[in-house]
Amino acid sequence: MLDIKFIRKNIELVKKALLCRNENIDIEQLLYLDDEKKKILKSIEKLNNYRNKKSKEISRFIKNKEKNYDLTRLISVANTLKNNIQKQKKRLFVLEDKILKLILCIPNIPDISVPIGIDEKSNKIVKLVNTPKKFSFHPKHHWEIGEKLNIFDFVVASKISGSRFVVLKNEGCVLERALITFFIETHKKNNYSEITAPYLVNLESMIGTGQLPKFNDEVFKCAMDNLYLIPTAEVSITNVYRNKILLENSLPKKFVSYSACFRRESGSYGRDTKGLFRNHQFGKVELVKFVNPTTSNYELDTLVLDVENVLKPLDIPYRISLLSSGDMGFAAAKTYDLEIWFAGDNKYKEVSSCSNFKDFQARRMNIKIKHINKKNNFIHTLNGSGVAIGRIMAAIIEYYQQEDGTIKIPKVLRKYTGFNHISSNKSF
Repeated sequence: MLDIKFIRKNIELVKKALLCRNENIDIEQLLYLDDEKKKILKSIEKLNNYRNKKSKEISRFIKNKEKNYDLTRLISVANTLKNNIQKQKKRLFVLEDKILKLILCIPNIPDISVPIGIDEKSNKIVKLVNTPKKFSFHPKHHWEIGEKLNIFDFVVASKISGSRFVVLKNEGCVLERALITFFIETHKKNNYSEITAPYLVNLESMIGTGQLPKFNDEVFKCAMDNLYLIPTAEVSITNVYRNKILLENSLPKKFVSYSACFRRESGSYGRDTKGLFRNHQFGKVELVKFVNPTTSNYELDTLVLDVENVLKPLDIPYRISLLSSGDMGFAAAKTYDLEIWFAGDNKYKEVSSCSNFKDFQARRMNIKIKHINKKNNFIHTLNGSGVAIGRIMAAIIEYYQQEDGTIKIPKVLRKYTGFNHISSNKSF
């Protein structure tokens, strides 16, 4: 969330930022409502002062038992003032609600280093690691290979839950656990503390990280309990410190968490919806950092390196892109996407996004940093996928497929799987 004072002082900057982020929000209307709010606050202050003055007069007359023909009139005036104050407070409540709804829909301001553009065409590739190998046969898609090997089943999943779900079977289950364990162990070696938090969160938590109200159509809600299924562990983990003040010398705080994630993906319009991509339920290892504002872009760079530390050992080509202003997520000020090679489609696809939100989330959640010699200010938050399990599984299956239809397991995962290959399994 942006500070209304910042918006007022930087009107043209905010308008320009909205334009390059493809957002259409009436900033002038927001400022008008804020002006009206200030007028009402001043009116309430004047009415309160006048009412207090009349109340003191009434108290004096009653205390001294003075006979005064104006006492009844004074009480009437005081009551009228009280009613007027209540009416003004109701107007204030309505105005504040309108202001909050507007301001919660304003995206973050892009960092100065972010490329300006309306979509992914303006993204900038900043790193390319390894060259895709050439196959002696035409590589298949992961869903063709996986279903033939009986390691996952989309037909059964559809019967149970509907489209865009998967049932993992046999070695598919083992491979998933192997990836989760490998990712978490690696990140813990880089001083991330492991944490598991609830998959169901309240409205405040969803608003805090920026999922709501912007993405109301994308989330799953339990209407009876007013709880939401998390779209990412970022929501649960970042809210751990909501309404907290963290000591400057305790930073950075770094967390790794595995969770199931739930998304409607209603805006994908058929793009990458086959197989293990864009399912409504999927697993992900998430990285969350709470950092000093003076070092947040440096911490973003190290976050990207931490994700690379789990991608490199898989020995699959990948690249890193700096996202343009029009392709970034709503709450992000700067984002890098890590995209791995998918042999079946002959192209790179995103498996991790690493973002610096600066103080955007912290302002929503009221997370501050306590300085020794200066005023407390809002902390900076970052997060990254470390990484999406289903997508990595898909990339491994496609890149390590063999001509005979089997899958070779990357060497780094074999101590976790207990096997080197996946071949046809008909156990059920």
